[in-house]
This record gives sequence, C-alpha cells and structure tokens, in this order.
Amino acid sequence: MRALAVRHARRDRYDTVVPGLSVFTAGGPTELTPGVYEPMLCLVLQGAKEVLIGERLLRYDPHGYFIASLEMPACGRIVEASPQRPYVAMSIRLPPEELADLLPARDERAGEAPASSAFGVSPVTHALLDPCRRLLDLLDAPQDVPVIAPMLRREILYRLLQGPQGEVLRQIAWADSRLSRVRRAIGWIREHYDRPLRVEDLAAIAGMSPASFHRHFKTATAMSPLQFQKTLRLQQARRLLLSHTEVSRAGYAVGYESASQFSREYARAFGAPPARDAQRLRGDPALARAEA
Repeated sequence: MRALAVRHARRDRYDTVVPGLSVFTAGGPTELTPGVYEPMLCLVLQGAKEVLIGERLLRYDPHGYFIASLEMPACGRIVEASPQRPYVAMSIRLPPEELADLLPARDERAGEAPASSAFGVSPVTHALLDPCRRLLDLLDAPQDVPVIAPMLRREILYRLLQGPQGEVLRQIAWADSRLSRVRRAIGWIREHYDRPLRVEDLAAIAGMSPASFHRHFKTATAMSPLQFQKTLRLQQARRLLLSHTEVSRAGYAVGYESASQFSREYARAFGAPPARDAQRLRGDPALARAEA
C-alpha cells in the first residue's frame, strides 16, 4: 500500500482519480499547520502525525486510524518522517448521505444519544485495511473505478460503522440527531465567520436550548462556538496575508473591528505578529502550499 501510494503521489497531497480518495507524502517532519478538516477517514501507511483540535492533541500512525465526523478547524503536523522513510497516508471523505444509506430506519432514541466527541483515533483492523487496500489498487486500474470504487467505499463505511466510532458516525448520518444539529450550526459559522455571533441564534439553528447547544458543541469540537469562529477567522486572515493583503485589511475582512485585538490574537495563535508571520510563510514554499 505504501509503495502504491508513493508511486501515484504527484505532490505532497494528491487527489486521486478515485472520488474522495487522496494520498499524502512528506520527506520530513512539519510544523503545526492550520486547516479545516472535512468529515474523513485518515489512514497512515508509514510515519506518524499529530492533530490539535481545540485543546485536544491526538497522535496516529499505522496502528490507528483518525476520523473526523464534522467540519472543524484543526492544526496538524507530521512527527515521524525522513527521506529514507517518508510519511505516507491516505484519506477518504465520509459524506453523511452515504453513511445514511447504510443505516436502517432510525429509532426515536437516536437523537437523544449522549454528547460525544466528533473526532478520535481507533485501532486499525484487517477488516478495514483490506477494502482500503483494494481501493488503492484501483489507482493502477482507473478503468475499473466507476464500477468498483462505489462498492469498496460502501464496504469501508460499513466497517467504520461497526467500529469504535460507529455511534458518532451514525449520529452524523441521522438528520435530526444532536450532532447533526450541531453540524447545521457549524455550517452557519463557516459561511458567516466574519459576522457577529450570538450563541442564542446558533442554538435556534440547532433547535436546542443555549445551554444544551453550548455543551454539545464543545463536547463535539473541543471548542466553544466563539473559539470555533475565532479559529476560522484567523486561518482565513492568514491566507489573506499570504496573498499580500495588508494586515489591517485582512483583520477587517474576517470580522475584527480592532487592529490591536486582531494582532494580539493572531500572534497568540501563530506565534508571531501578522506581518512577520506572513513574511515567514512567503519565504517557505512548503508552508505556503499548506496554507493555500
């Protein structure tokens, strides 16, 4: 699997001819790089990676797979890689509608499941690894992708639903579960991250009381709604700065009214004031690609 992924990887991250399948390679450790994680399965074939979501730090390697079941801002870094033994990984998107197709009619208690984290690491099993291997094999047989890839994706999703994180994935697939309602609020934040945010309004979108919404949101994402919005704002500001937007304009564009507050929170998040951080990013092609 490692050899196949490396042979088809055309850059650090490559979206393959198989829909929803990407492969990743790196010849050395990287620093924490922010991004927005979509619902996905990540399987490391060689090396190791860490991801920081809110205040939770998770590590995964060939012994454990990572799942994110909600869209959420996170920072990731490769911690084990070298030119002789590069980091190699594959990821598969997890559309909720495809998960829903594998589930029987939801019973009335599903929406009342306890609050749970929307991400985690679980042990890799042969039952999961086998269809993932066959999905990678399709890179050598692209003519078979339209027929065989959908069947293998269903098998992979089925194995995930039977695994330790299956209950969380079921919650995402059920449209009226608490996690799905949190997901609706996350969609609003992502589309309107530059606007003022009121937890009461988000709770109404999710169909929950403010207290219940805040509790479920933080359990799922390891962040409060305001922390979630701030993280999105700062990530977008960093991209704007990389494209040579002025610091004051970047802060205003993502919703900050105070330039000093923007600079202070930016430096706290990225370790340097906006102008200095942007200069560093532009001088490092690998970091610039990661932020693009």
